[in-house]
This record gives sequence, C-alpha cells and structure tokens, in this order.
Amino acid sequence: MNTLIAVAIAPCGTGDELSAEVAEVVRVIRESGLPSRTTSMFTEIEGEWDEVMQVVKDATFVLAEKGIRTEVVLKADVRPGFDHMMDGKLERLDAQLKAQEA
Repeated sequence: MNTLIAVAIAPCGTGDELSAEVAEVVRVIRESGLPSRTTSMFTEIEGEWDEVMQVVKDATFVLAEKGIRTEVVLKADVRPGFDHMMDGKLERLDAQLKAQEA
C-alpha cells in the first residue's frame, strides 16, 4: 500500500554540528531509488509500506552500526487508493489557496 512518510534520523551526543552524519543518512535514502525530498527538518519518502520502512531501517542503521546513538522521528500517511502523494498534496493545497484568493 502506498505510503508517504516524513522522517528525521539524527545522531545523539556527537557534538553541535551533525551535517556529516545526516548526509550519510540522506545518501542511503536517495540511493534507495524511492521518491524522496529533503528539507531542513525532515526527509519525505514515498513508496510501498515495506519498501519505505526498509529504507528507514537502512538509513537508521548506517549510524547505529557505527555505535552512534540514533534518534528517529517518523510520521506516516497511509492513504489507500492514492499515489504520488508527495507532490499531489502540495498541488491540492496550492489549488485551495488560489480558490480562496478568488
């Protein structure tokens, strides 16, 4: 079933600057081949439930397997009958905003 998740995977207790570790996580997500989009706080990933959750696991373990305590914050939207939710949600929101302006 198609699933859209927003996930933040970050190391804990490794210092003030986390960009190197976060880059490792994002690389794993991007190399998965699933549609994804990274913002300053979260990365969205879309695909079948099992595929998306495997990517979350792989991205988490890239740090955890190095002995780094890793925090995961995840929000999932499972909406039967819908796909391309990552873009579709924004398109529907923009349409509503334009309609309200009129």
